[in-house]
Amino acid sequence: VMSILLHGDAAFAGQGVVYETFHLSDLPSYTTNGTIHVVVNNQIGFTTDPRMARSSPYPTDVARVVNAPIFHVNADDPEAVMYVCSVAAEWRNTYNKDVVVDLVCYRRRGHNEMDEPMFTQPLMYKQIHKQVPVLKKYADKLIADGTVTLQEFEEEIAKYDRICEEAYTRSKDNKILHIKHWLDSPWPGFFTVDGEPKSMSCPPTGISEEMLTHIGNVASSVPVNDFKIHSGLSRILKARSEMTKNRVVDWALAEYMAFGSVLKEGIHVRLSGQDVERGTF
Repeated sequence: VMSILLHGDAAFAGQGVVYETFHLSDLPSYTTNGTIHVVVNNQIGFTTDPRMARSSPYPTDVARVVNAPIFHVNADDPEAVMYVCSVAAEWRNTYNKDVVVDLVCYRRRGHNEMDEPMFTQPLMYKQIHKQVPVLKKYADKLIADGTVTLQEFEEEIAKYDRICEEAYTRSKDNKILHIKHWLDSPWPGFFTVDGEPKSMSCPPTGISEEMLTHIGNVASSVPVNDFKIHSGLSRILKARSEMTKNRVVDWALAEYMAFGSVLKEGIHVRLSGQDVERGTF
């Protein structure tokens, strides 16, 4: 399994979550063993010029915080893009580190149907209108060097158009939307056949007082003999032991009881977040 994230250039530089996940990328227990970040860099964020949107030369500079290799590639050259992507995949598989592919390209039309980019980027869009589309540019090259014939190219385009047209026609016949297979895990047993939630009552989860006492005693003891324990901690453990004896609990002991009972069933418990190593909460 390989994690691939697709970004826009403005989002890559501007979304805090991108920077935050880079810092998660190499933490023990959190790493995905390398993510491939593909940045579709059309050099414009909705209507904002890069010089007004970020302080660094490249949108991908944020990835330098983890020394990820960054490949800037001309997206008008499909073979160069393929080459760079296979190098990125090889890097990730070899070193299990993040890697960035920056596809330097352009947006042919506006951000959406209502947007007229000539208002805000007239010089850029005069240049874009002169650009030969990448499909035509690549097709001309392949036809010129004899890799494919014009007829083969036209057949391939017609085949693709036909797939799209047929799918569009079929979509009009669909009266019911079945999205269950889109869900990553439609919980079996959670819904009835007709999609209604089953009864929400929980099975009894109680455990015996003997087990609770056992967990309480373990939670208030020190596992190593002759271990010199901090006086502040020994006070806490002593109070916990007293509570167990007196059959009362506070939040912390209740949490211990819950975790302990789950662990007794052989279910792994992982704590994460602030101060869990110190056990402050």
